[in-house]
Amino acid sequence: MTIHIKDVAYTRLKTSDLGAATDFASRILGLQPVERTVRCHGFRSNERAMTLSYEEGNPGENIVGFELGDEDELDRAAATLEAMGHVVRRGSREQCEQRCVRDFIGFRDAGGAQIEFAVGLEVSGNRVFYSRDAGITGFSHVGLFSNDPIRDEHFWTQVCNARVSDRVGELPLLRISQIHHSIALIPAPRSGVQHINHQVQSIDDVQRSFALLRKQNVPIVFGPGRHPTSGARFIYFEGPDGMVFEYSVGVNEVDEETYRERQFGFEPTSFCMWGAKPAIKELTS
Repeated sequence: MTIHIKDVAYTRLKTSDLGAATDFASRILGLQPVERTVRCHGFRSNERAMTLSYEEGNPGENIVGFELGDEDELDRAAATLEAMGHVVRRGSREQCEQRCVRDFIGFRDAGGAQIEFAVGLEVSGNRVFYSRDAGITGFSHVGLFSNDPIRDEHFWTQVCNARVSDRVGELPLLRISQIHHSIALIPAPRSGVQHINHQVQSIDDVQRSFALLRKQNVPIVFGPGRHPTSGARFIYFEGPDGMVFEYSVGVNEVDEETYRERQFGFEPTSFCMWGAKPAIKELTS
């Protein structure tokens, strides 16, 4: 039975320095702090009550959460995953409160990445008060490391409802809505979250952040540039514990009736049509 994902919902990042990570998320990334405990700090980027959190722990143990429709779909997803041999855990009441969701299940995919499916995501009645004027309009997509892109593409497209928009070499870009992609599977000998994307309002926002990042000595690892696949104008930069973040604007929407996936070569011009070259290991080897 197909698991119908509605959207990418949140990321939960582990860090060895909670203070530095919290400072980065607010002062550099520009998100709104919304919740703080001794070991976990949460942030907003759109109408949802929380879209990103930092907590103390091993930086290799990051989590990405996806939204499902309701509890019945969550139960069916759990049964499907268990039938495939995955160990599925149900979120406790405390864990649900930490994520601002009504219920969720967690499991590790075939490569070891921690994935959660959640329902009843809490929204806020207040608009977002960003920590700086980065022009953010919301949390958009994630890149996931994959040590077997064919296997993982099968999971997301055959077990779940994702569709391939484009491929760059063996790197598939997967959509779960009309937006060009919500998941990128990055070939690598490890698992976990590779990058986190936030959409911004304009190319001016991308350029202003480029200037601020350089002034603050934040490592810029790609861009400014424009993806020939999604059409998005972008900049990638490195945050705490080596996590890569991206601002982008202008991502294409897909007409499901007429669109056909495309194959790009694994080369710099397939990642940027303006000539920028990535300083991201997995995109250069």
